[in-house]
Amino acid sequence: MGITKLMVYIRVTIGIVIVAIMLSFASQVWAHAQLIKAEPARRAALDVAPKQIRLWFNEEIEGAYTTLTVSGTNKKLITNAKPRVVKDDPKSIILPIPETKPGKFTVKFRVLSVDGHVVDSSFNYTVKNKVGK
Repeated sequence: MGITKLMVYIRVTIGIVIVAIMLSFASQVWAHAQLIKAEPARRAALDVAPKQIRLWFNEEIEGAYTTLTVSGTNKKLITNAKPRVVKDDPKSIILPIPETKPGKFTVKFRVLSVDGHVVDSSFNYTVKNKVGK
């Protein structure tokens, strides 16, 4: 009986250790790409309209499955250009945009991280009217 109880105790202990190790890696596996920086920044109030939108994520992005759009207050897209992943930074995407007039703009993005998770979000920025122009 003593050896049987010891064997059960060892098996349970090994099982607990294996589960603990698996759970410590699970947070990394279940994570998905998160936006960590944007230019222009969320809710930015700019004096000059940006020439591009650039987004940085905490994981590499699948370029073929990336969408990034910018629309004005009328909800009309300001460009039909396609975003591209930055060659020397696969965690970053860029969308060139044409010159725009002052107003409020909405950036919408949908990206697929290399781990297979989709992130879909949006934010606004504003280009202010210049006074005395």
